[in-house]
Amino acid sequence: MTAVGHGTLYVVSTPIGHMGDFSFRAVETLRTVAAVLAEDTRHSVHLLKRYDVATPLIAYHEHNEAKSTPALVARLLGGDSLALISDAGTPLLSDPGSRLVRAAVDAGVMVSPVPGASALLAGLVASGLDVDRFTFYGFLPRKGSPRREVIAELITSRHAVVLYEAPPRVAETLRAIADAGGGGRGAAVARELTKQFEETRRGTVADLAAYYSDAPPRGEIVIVIAGADVPMGASEDELRDRAAVLRAEGHSARDVAAALTSELGATRNLAYRLAHE
Repeated sequence: MTAVGHGTLYVVSTPIGHMGDFSFRAVETLRTVAAVLAEDTRHSVHLLKRYDVATPLIAYHEHNEAKSTPALVARLLGGDSLALISDAGTPLLSDPGSRLVRAAVDAGVMVSPVPGASALLAGLVASGLDVDRFTFYGFLPRKGSPRREVIAELITSRHAVVLYEAPPRVAETLRAIADAGGGGRGAAVARELTKQFEETRRGTVADLAAYYSDAPPRGEIVIVIAGADVPMGASEDELRDRAAVLRAEGHSARDVAAALTSELGATRNLAYRLAHE
């Protein structure tokens, strides 16, 4: 229960492009709180002006959240209600805010979501893929073993996965997923969702990697990749033969294990053992 006299922390979704995707409740919330916490005040001031919101803006982003959070929680405990927004979409999803929400919850402050636009969900529903179940990975690590490990993990997923990616790295990321054994997987690349040049391009991971190598995309990007359609009943000999082919093609043991799991339904332990034979 929230203690009497405490304020409320509202987590407010903002438009990801089309300015009409802003709810009446969101506008009223921003008008009535003591302050709006914005990732980039220079960006968010235009949204507030558009809807005649005169509430003060406070910068709250990854570079100051550790220092700012205690004072903001103190304001909430003192009775002020605050609204947390991001530059676009739903806060906390690849955006700052988790630290403040956790601190508010720990302090007994009510945290209330004000739902709205989300690039993650918009990309999913436009993908044309089976998205009954999905995992959101946000932005992948840029390089090294952390990147390889995450790609190997998402390749084994039996359900859809969703990524955010910067335009210059879309082709590279799709190629890396294809090289790890996911080239034949269905996928969709959605860009500029809800904006004038909105586009969703669909195909296999390999096809989309080739396309965006020749035509680098612009704008905000959401990538949706279908879950593995895993054949059942592959024998150990079939798995061993496939592992040998992959090794001959120059794939690492990690990538071989991931492919055996995603393509042929091998258990992780068996895939790991065969990949290292």
